[in-house]
Amino acid sequence: MSAGGFAGTGLVKRFSRGAETVTALAGVDLHVDAGELVALVGPSGSGKSTLLALLCGWETADEGRLSYLGPLAGRSPVSLGWPELALVPQALGLVADLSLADNVLLPARLRGTTAAEEARAGALLTDFRVDHLADRYPHQASLGEQQRVAVARALLLRPAVLLADEPTAHQDRDNADRLLDAVGAAARAGAAVLVATHDELAWARADRVLSMRDGSLTDGPPA
Repeated sequence: MSAGGFAGTGLVKRFSRGAETVTALAGVDLHVDAGELVALVGPSGSGKSTLLALLCGWETADEGRLSYLGPLAGRSPVSLGWPELALVPQALGLVADLSLADNVLLPARLRGTTAAEEARAGALLTDFRVDHLADRYPHQASLGEQQRVAVARALLLRPAVLLADEPTAHQDRDNADRLLDAVGAAARAGAAVLVATHDELAWARADRVLSMRDGSLTDGPPA
């Protein structure tokens, strides 16, 4: 394993559903190296989103260990900022009362925006074909446009770890290509990238494919 990236060992997550206990993750082992793009595939309800929620600190594992490696070694997910760990959630999470441009710039503005970051935000908006909507608010954009803004926000500060949950779900093929090009470029620049996806185009771009079913993870695409 190269320096950097992240690893999980024996990750277990259970949820209560009334009197029933549901095991969403059943002892998952994985690693994603710095500079690697890994596609996480599997049917809806298989545990992909739960795994990403553990990796970003939104959920805590009931069993197992999660480790960030290299410069992030010893850090917990909740202690990491946007330059270390960026997430594209399925729900997108744009701030309703900020313009689309300000949503992209939000990670930088939390610490003080540089001119270079302002320029990068503009370039990402242009690359993702939403620059003409920069001054609009999320409710004034389509779901696909909002999703491209969410990806731009995640990429802005060139994070060490990038987690993306179905980042092309609301895109046509051309815009999906643009997003995947940018995500692939982040990996080539040294980020550890994990993309949960149903999109076979994303599988083809990945360095590795992991399949999840019923909370268990295996190497390779689904049979």
